[in-house]
Amino acid sequence: MTSCVVAGTALFGAAGVSAAESPSPSASTDAGADPSTDSGASPGSEGPTEAGTSFRTATAVKPGQRATASASTGDYLYWVVPLDQGQRATVKAKVSLPKATRHGAATWQLDVYDGLRRRQTCRYGAQTRTAARDADSVELSCTLRTVRGWAEPWANDPLPGSYYVRLTVVNLPQEDLGLPVHAEVRADTADAGGAQAVDGSLAAPLVPGAGTTTPQGDATPTDEATPTDEATPQDEASAAPDRVTAAAPDDGWSSGWWSDRWIWTAVGGLLAALAGIGGYSLTRGSGRPARVPQRD
Repeated sequence: MTSCVVAGTALFGAAGVSAAESPSPSASTDAGADPSTDSGASPGSEGPTEAGTSFRTATAVKPGQRATASASTGDYLYWVVPLDQGQRATVKAKVSLPKATRHGAATWQLDVYDGLRRRQTCRYGAQTRTAARDADSVELSCTLRTVRGWAEPWANDPLPGSYYVRLTVVNLPQEDLGLPVHAEVRADTADAGGAQAVDGSLAAPLVPGAGTTTPQGDATPTDEATPTDEATPQDEASAAPDRVTAAAPDDGWSSGWWSDRWIWTAVGGLLAALAGIGGYSLTRGSGRPARVPQRD
């Protein structure tokens, strides 16, 4: 069953469906709010200043970083963030709307997809919001379910790997398409602890392209190659980019075997042993009496 999930990751990494063909939106100082005015971003948390326009061109961002981008109303903005097992992520987005006169309200939506491009449901948060005609900005949020280390192939549970964040407008007057907007996205994670741990782990995180390799090059039939010049499978494996490592969090992917449930299991076993020793001490009595009565 684990192999099915990993195989699906390779298929989705090899064939992506582009959602838009426009260039990647980038940040600028004259469109939207000034990033330095965000008091919620801690020092050193500034992230990329552009966004992708499809799953394939999604801009990588680390948890805790604040990604910004300037774009046009109607663009699809994509970011990708790594999430490991035991983490509960909260994705927040803020869209600074243009000051130009708008023709009506606009509805914005924040979607999150896992490495298999399955849309993940939000436990809570305002995933879709409508901005009034005179609103300056709109804020959205989505708190995902805790990432599990393993799940059945038919389940839609979040699994370790890459998660795509998509921000776009879903309803607005046609006259407002193309107006400049400024978007800010940030994904914060919290450790859920051993209470959410499961028995099992994936063979590899759900990172698109993890099961594919890069060819060494196109060899023509006229090339004269000796046996020593031929590429070996080991050479091809070493030349292929390690997409799993490149998409990993700063501290790497967890192995999956350790959780704080081991500590509670050990403590429970120790307490059970002490309880057994105490119960035996109370029920065994004082031992054999000093004087044993003689038989007649």
